[in-house]
Amino acid sequence: MTSRRAAEELIKQGRVRVNGRVSTLGDCADVTTDTIEIDGKALPTAPKHVYIMLNKPRGYITTLSDERGRKTAAQLIDCGTRVYPIGRLDCDSEGLLLFTNDGALAQKLMHPHGGAGKVYEVTAIGQLDGAEERLRKPIVLDGYRIRPPQVRLLHEEDSGAVFEITIFEGRNRQVRRMFEAAGLRVKRLRRVREGALSLGTLPSGSWRYLSKEEIAQICKF
Repeated sequence: MTSRRAAEELIKQGRVRVNGRVSTLGDCADVTTDTIEIDGKALPTAPKHVYIMLNKPRGYITTLSDERGRKTAAQLIDCGTRVYPIGRLDCDSEGLLLFTNDGALAQKLMHPHGGAGKVYEVTAIGQLDGAEERLRKPIVLDGYRIRPPQVRLLHEEDSGAVFEITIFEGRNRQVRRMFEAAGLRVKRLRRVREGALSLGTLPSGSWRYLSKEEIAQICKF
């Protein structure tokens, strides 16, 4: 990197070329698409931003490395560039997890007071009578009073009741802790939507690039 004044001096000296042509003051160039050379040496190009959705299986952690040798969700993605998870899903949880190399957007989406609603399907067992009402009660987590979630009972089955719950923060193990506070034990937790993004039919363990429309949506979060 160099200062603007120093860069202008290099251009005045005729030492800068863009796509093989000597550059002059006032010329425009895009480091992601143009070849820029100084004294015949090409500047390294910035990696193109990529945005990926993974259907994380159970048993994978969301950190990029683990001293205990556990499998990481990033190992499931082979896109030719290093990407990072946006937010987290604990090892026993599954579903929609976003990855990107766009650090600024990742920080924006991971801010605990921002971001879009996250929707989970949760299979739980315990005292089911009045469970929806108990889950809707706002509680304090990590010294912060969370926003009341949106909750509805989808159906009951032999393995337990299946709830859909929408939260608006990203506190550590937030959904599990909310169910514990309501006297319920989580058997399966799966994130199915985040804002306008939906997991859809993406198979467990598979990933895909976000569409232009989906990228525009997450930039609005």
